[in-house]
Amino acid sequence: MSENILVAIAWPYANAEIHVGNITGSHLPGDIFARYHRLKGNRVLMVSGTDSHGTPVTLKADALNKPVEEVYKEYHNGFLDLFQQLGITYDLFTTTHTANHFRVSQSIFLALKKNGFLYTEIRPQWYSSAAGRFLPDRYIEGTCYICGTDGARSDQCDACGNVLEPEKLLNPISKSDGSTPELRDTEHFYLDLSKLEPKVADFLRARRAYMRDTVLGESLGKIESEGLKPRPITRDLDWGIPVPVDGWEEKCLYVWFEAVIGYLSAPVEWSQIVDQPEAWRDWWINPEAKAFYFIGKDNIFFHTALWPAELMGAGEQFMQIFAEEDHQTLKLPFDVPANQFMNMEAKKISGSRNWAVWGRDFLSRYDPDALRYYLTINMPENRDTDWSWSDFHARNNNELVATWGNLANRVLSLAHKHWEGHIPDPGELRPADHEIIATVEAGFESVGDLIASVKLRAALSEAIRLASEANKYLDTQAPWFEIKTDKAAAAKTIYTAMRVIDSLKVLLAPFIPFTSERLHAYLGYTEPLFGQQVVENVQDALGEHTGLRYLPDKASGHWQPSQLQPGKAFQKPEPLFKKLDVSIIDEERARMG
Repeated sequence: MSENILVAIAWPYANAEIHVGNITGSHLPGDIFARYHRLKGNRVLMVSGTDSHGTPVTLKADALNKPVEEVYKEYHNGFLDLFQQLGITYDLFTTTHTANHFRVSQSIFLALKKNGFLYTEIRPQWYSSAAGRFLPDRYIEGTCYICGTDGARSDQCDACGNVLEPEKLLNPISKSDGSTPELRDTEHFYLDLSKLEPKVADFLRARRAYMRDTVLGESLGKIESEGLKPRPITRDLDWGIPVPVDGWEEKCLYVWFEAVIGYLSAPVEWSQIVDQPEAWRDWWINPEAKAFYFIGKDNIFFHTALWPAELMGAGEQFMQIFAEEDHQTLKLPFDVPANQFMNMEAKKISGSRNWAVWGRDFLSRYDPDALRYYLTINMPENRDTDWSWSDFHARNNNELVATWGNLANRVLSLAHKHWEGHIPDPGELRPADHEIIATVEAGFESVGDLIASVKLRAALSEAIRLASEANKYLDTQAPWFEIKTDKAAAAKTIYTAMRVIDSLKVLLAPFIPFTSERLHAYLGYTEPLFGQQVVENVQDALGEHTGLRYLPDKASGHWQPSQLQPGKAFQKPEPLFKKLDVSIIDEERARMG
């Protein structure tokens, strides 16, 4: 029976290009997972969007001396371009700056307020006399009062990973003008997380069976040692979602509070776009649906503790406010398979120092499947990993080209030449033929189970291992010699190899979809494995905005062994992958820094 799977991926801030660390941290693993479930025939809804609000965006606009709206749109369009090139198949990639997102976010706020989980409090906040305004958290840097590291933001220290109380920051400096701010009183709404702590802790304990230890340690471990404390959810800003309370017109909802609501507002928007206004409920109200959140380790606490707290606190009141319905609650996350960080040539990625590999820049010189393959086989699932240009070069040539690409190319080329573009009739298969077919077909369970449990690195390794087994079979049977002395025996080998390659193509499709689609067509299929992506303009009350959409093909249920039949016509193949010259290692290292 088909399952409803929500794939929710971290929303990138509209203040920087996306680099390979971002891609392997959330966008790519979510896409692999979604593609697998689509091949299985499940109903997948994969959503994300540009985080258009918050101080990272306004800081960038200040630095560029441009309007904030212009800046977020520039980066948003760049994200759309990257995801199309890389094949990140969002059912909807939208933005937080839409009337729909405003309405859903304000409804969550009002539900929390009605349920008694919000209160107001006057507390000190950093104020710039030079600028004549309160400074949001990322406008302030200083020394972390917990670990002593300089350069900490006033709301969070990246060095020790702790959420900070802004007024406790040591040696504060304004990032906008370098002045020393002062503390002044201001009033804000607070989410009383302490009231929700028992429910959040119970929710996490119930996920012990399948959540990663790194995720539980960062969330449940913190709750059990430190507890959940009230956090402000409004800020003195003029760019963002207005607080839906009379007298609070000069303040906006805090970005950490409203950005995660995008995982709910995006499905609502998608439902409107496809003219099925109630369809979002299949993923958010349906008790059998499962929601998976793909994020980086720096956002674990927000997605495993704070977001569930928002959902629990809103409860049935959200549906009463949003849809005038009773007795309906929203789904909590099923799993949050957060990845660790990818470093760059043994150093931490740094955009300001250009110590990074930028997604769109990479794709101007290399093919998307080469990037997808390397980022998956090197994915930082349980520990930090390292991008190495020499390792990228070696894996491209030794694994993609030699192990998989050459296997497919030499078999199909030989078959096309000697059987005139038709799959040979093998007659009675031999024990060795049956054995390799069974070995590879077992991968639909082994590789599938690994993907379903979000062990993507292991899943890809298993698929490539099976390709190696196919190479061993081919080397043993040596059809290029058989063809000269016993064409009937060669027909058995080539037919078996084509069956195996056809199955391997499906096993590898979630990871390297572009070449899998090409091979799918070479093998004579007219129905694609996947649908297509389009960029569409959507009319919104805040103005027209552009979003990326995945349009699924009618076909589904491709996650099954090959059914190739003798006599079927197929195309003459072209090489699937490009062998890279060793010179690219030094050339690419020279581009960095």
